[in-house]
Amino acid sequence: MRTGIIGGRLGYRLLGWLGERTRHKDWCSGANYRDCSKLEALFGPGIWSRLRGKVVIDLGCGIGAEAIEAAQHGAKTVIGIDIRPKVLEAARAAAAAAGVSDRCVFSTHTDERADVILSIDALEHYDDPEQALVMMRRLVADDGLVLIAFGPPWFHPLGGHLFSVFPWAHLIFTEAALIRWRSDFKSDGATRFSEVEGGLNGMTVSRAHRLIEKSVFTIESFEPVPIKRVRRIARWLPREFFTSIVRCALIPAGARQAGREFVGSAAPGRRVITAGSMRNR
Repeated sequence: MRTGIIGGRLGYRLLGWLGERTRHKDWCSGANYRDCSKLEALFGPGIWSRLRGKVVIDLGCGIGAEAIEAAQHGAKTVIGIDIRPKVLEAARAAAAAAGVSDRCVFSTHTDERADVILSIDALEHYDDPEQALVMMRRLVADDGLVLIAFGPPWFHPLGGHLFSVFPWAHLIFTEAALIRWRSDFKSDGATRFSEVEGGLNGMTVSRAHRLIEKSVFTIESFEPVPIKRVRRIARWLPREFFTSIVRCALIPAGARQAGREFVGSAAPGRRVITAGSMRNR
């Protein structure tokens, strides 16, 4: 993971001066999806037919919004997995309020195998993303499907999440300066990006593709989606710095691909990259 060059007392003081207006923002709050379905925005309207009647696992489910929505759209069973007890409690309460408690289960683990695994805004937070992919393979059926969407990736202007005091601040300031600044308003004792709540592993577009390509999955589709404001000129910009989200569809290695189709659709200015085309770049 790359860190910046401005550190020490200077970096800390600059962050204190610049950070007041962003201190309480949460770049992973989901605010961009407040008026629409996040699952449908990420994977297209075909997502519902993919999930209907299926056993679905939502890894890193948070407060359960996507798991509940999947149940409401006809998923047979949805298992939300998260390591944070507080968010699991909130997810159970939300499922009860939505009337889908009988089809939504929230826990810290499961041994049940799923037809579809969802991993939304999680790959950039796993302490060990390689093992996360191993776990996904263990939990998905041999003829199942894994849908991953994460972002912003590390080199995005706000790829530092909380640490993005301004665009690319997490690449300009050192990790030590950013952590020291954060300690002024957080008391969890974190000393590295990986130790903050949720964690950050510096996941880039290229690293994500390499990890998946080396995993026990076959890449059915891998799509770096450009930032909306630069979508018309994205082809001329460095992909790592102007990718908003990455979404991909994976199947267990060796599974038959005939008749399968990625649920997302490439909008103008986007490019769906297959495993073969990525290797030839």
